[in-house]
Amino acid sequence: MFITTTNDVAGYTIDAVLGEVMGLSVRSPNASAAFGAGFRALSGGEVPEMTQMVYEGRQQVMQRMADQAKSRGANAVIAMRFDASPMGEAWTELCAYGTAVIVTPIPAGEPGSTPQSAAAPLT
Repeated sequence: MFITTTNDVAGYTIDAVLGEVMGLSVRSPNASAAFGAGFRALSGGEVPEMTQMVYEGRQQVMQRMADQAKSRGANAVIAMRFDASPMGEAWTELCAYGTAVIVTPIPAGEPGSTPQSAAAPLT
């Protein structure tokens, strides 16, 4: 699955737009991570426990978005974005969303072709 934040893909044509897709998760830190993070927050700086939780959450929602796109027959997602919103005191909603599309690589030597699209076409 090809995922990009741009509205088009250099070296590829968009043959079909299959609609919006998203992945969603509501996350909460476990008690030990929240406890440790509370102490780290007192001195300032990065809170590794929370950074890891957000990183894992983003990976999860991206995978859910990609799975939804595949189920619609897409081979790419364009205009992908993340959103995060607090929910209450301890929960965070994470969402990845974009537009599911079918793309075809432009063959080598044709106008608009790129070395990447010519060398590694999507199937």
